[in-house]
Amino acid sequence: MTKAQKYFNAIKDKRVAFIGVGVSHTDLIKVFLSKGINCVICDKREEDEFDPMLIEDFRAKGCEFSLGENYLDELFNCDIVFRTPGMYYNDPVLTKARKQGVVITSEMETFFDLCPCKTYALTGSDGKTTTTTLVSEFLKAEGKRVHLGGNIGKALLPLVETISETDVAVCELSSFQLISMRESPDVAGITNIRPNHLNVHGTMEEYTLAKCNILDHQNAYSRAVLSFDDEVTHGLEDRVRGDLAWFSIKEKPDNGAFLREDGMLCYNQRGKVTEYVHMKDIKIPGMHNVEDYLTAIAMTYGEVKPETVAKIAKEFGGVEHRIEFVRELDGVKYYNNSIASSPTRVLACLAAFDQKQIMIQGGSDKGVSFEPMAAPICDKVKVLILMGQTKDKIRAAVEAAPNFKGSGLKIITVKDMAEAVRTAREYAEEGDIVSLTPACASFDMYRMFEDRGRHFKQLVNELS
Repeated sequence: MTKAQKYFNAIKDKRVAFIGVGVSHTDLIKVFLSKGINCVICDKREEDEFDPMLIEDFRAKGCEFSLGENYLDELFNCDIVFRTPGMYYNDPVLTKARKQGVVITSEMETFFDLCPCKTYALTGSDGKTTTTTLVSEFLKAEGKRVHLGGNIGKALLPLVETISETDVAVCELSSFQLISMRESPDVAGITNIRPNHLNVHGTMEEYTLAKCNILDHQNAYSRAVLSFDDEVTHGLEDRVRGDLAWFSIKEKPDNGAFLREDGMLCYNQRGKVTEYVHMKDIKIPGMHNVEDYLTAIAMTYGEVKPETVAKIAKEFGGVEHRIEFVRELDGVKYYNNSIASSPTRVLACLAAFDQKQIMIQGGSDKGVSFEPMAAPICDKVKVLILMGQTKDKIRAAVEAAPNFKGSGLKIITVKDMAEAVRTAREYAEEGDIVSLTPACASFDMYRMFEDRGRHFKQLVNELS
């Protein structure tokens, strides 16, 4: 009997609550119901806000519902609670339930406990989705059966009984997932740690410690990959229990991936240097993507051949919403960079192109300062189009930059994405680049950053 089978048998008589019915929990609830486990859906939405077919299907299988304003009250009558990553682990209601003996867990947490195969996982403030995708593509190209999940791909716990020991699981993990995890992957990577999600975590310390859970439960046979160039991750060296590999675009580490002066991406294994691919052969633009390749190389060193990496570098067109080329119209190129929900991601987009951009920004406030991107925007943006909850805050930060006066930067405020795209079209000239690079979360206007990016693409593709 597998570990997963033992788990499901052990909780057969338990009452299990699921907070939120998103993509991951929908599949997970179906699996639990198929096992005959008593399930309760807890969601702040009212019943008329759900797909009626889904409600009907779950009810027919014996699922209970706790919906609306007091949706969390039912937690205290359950044995196990699966929280969605969007539900803060230290929420007072969850804390109270935990103190009363209710098990508070999550899909990823339980998956890592039960997974029978080798695990690779990435976290970081920026770059983790592209890097996770690259690790997955590298391993698939080498013939591995890869299960991609976490913040990317699909929920993996519903599939755990179909995963064999010879497979590999590759996961992207957010601070919201990691904050409660007490199981680390076999190969862990941290791209960087910069101020983000402070509106939820409250302090940089909590945010950083949450990220550190990807390292803290590894064993001596594990592998950890850290940025040599990022001040915070460089300081995590002493937390690594197993093999430590660095990645760097500035230095040649004793053990790790690096960018050589001639532009070649290499790996140095304590004196033995292996060449992989030249940076000019990487299809997706920007030094941040060079860093992503170096991270992925360091995470898969010894398992993926250099020629495999080189082939993927020349063919891989990037991940949706990450400086994603949308179209060229009248000599103007439009890019969807909706994932750029922090100032550091803005800096990466500014560095990805040589010329000045027309940039669309604004969204919901995550409690981070916009000051770090203000001066670079004055240098590398010709028209800044602002919308959403943070429009005034971004404007104030940019206008306070020492180089704002004399920069020639034009700042325009609009009411929504449709007006933003129309305004960009109006000001764009042949040879210009227009990017949606919001510097903010999407929740003031959109459910998710993906919805924001797809709306932008739709509007751009409708231009004529």
